[in-house]
Amino acid sequence: MARPSPLFAMMTALAGAALPLGGCNVGPTLTISGSVTAGSLIVTGKTPEDHLAGWLTGMDCSSVRFEQRRPWCIPHAEPPGPPPFCTRSIGSIDCWTAPPAGAPLRGVADPGPLPDPPPGLPGRPWGSPG
Repeated sequence: MARPSPLFAMMTALAGAALPLGGCNVGPTLTISGSVTAGSLIVTGKTPEDHLAGWLTGMDCSSVRFEQRRPWCIPHAEPPGPPPFCTRSIGSIDCWTAPPAGAPLRGVADPGPLPDPPPGLPGRPWGSPG
């Protein structure tokens, strides 16, 4: 079995050392800290210790990931690049990393305006622009 990282050992020791601070009144202390931890885990997917370790290391730390036998802290993922800008061409679709000068203002996937209905039919369906 892999040995836990020194940072994880330090955080576990700090959490264990904080338990006796409640003295004889451990019940409410554990209830409050357990509620905070559970709430943080549900909302963000991380414990308060994960947030603190991530702030200290500048990495993405997660006890849930560590419980799945994966690394506790990993580098943050790079943000994805901008999506390509695509326009229709004769017989194909051309894509660029940035809109070329003089390109139409809407891409290939953008819908155009709906045509007017023929005379004698009801108007446009609900939710249609127009």
